[in-house]
Amino acid sequence: MPTISMFFGIIIRMYFGPKEHNPPHIHVYYQDFTATFGIESGELLVGEFPRKQTKMVEAWIEIHKEELIADWELCQNGEKPFKIDPLK
Repeated sequence: MPTISMFFGIIIRMYFGPKEHNPPHIHVYYQDFTATFGIESGELLVGEFPRKQTKMVEAWIEIHKEELIADWELCQNGEKPFKIDPLK
């Protein structure tokens, strides 16, 4: 599962392979926390995440939504996703 971005100790990853389930989503890691966020909604779908880091991830998703959708489509075709700029 390639890392597509990292910022403020948060790691963003996306599985690549045609068998990944919908809706389009990312896997997010911070310290001992693991969560899944929807790309289209920006919402926390699965897991627990600290409030401050959740807000950062939601903002990052909103800024990079088009790039994330493009990466999701690449992944669905079994292609490696591109890196996406971190939150600054």
